[in-house]
Amino acid sequence: MGRVVQVNDGDFDTEVIGSTIPVLVDFYADWCGPCKIVAPTMETLSKEYAGKVKFVKVNVDNNPEVASKYDIMSIPTAMLFEKGTVKDSVVGAVTAAAYRQRIDHALSA
Repeated sequence: MGRVVQVNDGDFDTEVIGSTIPVLVDFYADWCGPCKIVAPTMETLSKEYAGKVKFVKVNVDNNPEVASKYDIMSIPTAMLFEKGTVKDSVVGAVTAAAYRQRIDHALSA
């Protein structure tokens, strides 16, 4: 069924670092135009990869601790975590195909 879950500084470790499946984290802000373009793509991908990859989003304005910990300087930034480690990241709005390629590569590694 898939969906993108909002996480924050308080539950990031539980939802992302402690996840038993890979997690794609979308770092965004409400005022960010490119972030709004990426949001529907993340929703679509969350359905395509349901059960294989968890999709979450973190508002960098409301969650400065996590944003700082992962050196988020530009948004949108997407980071793929596996077993608590960043496996890949992409900065900026990219196509669904570009996200799929990165996710598939990480899952096959």
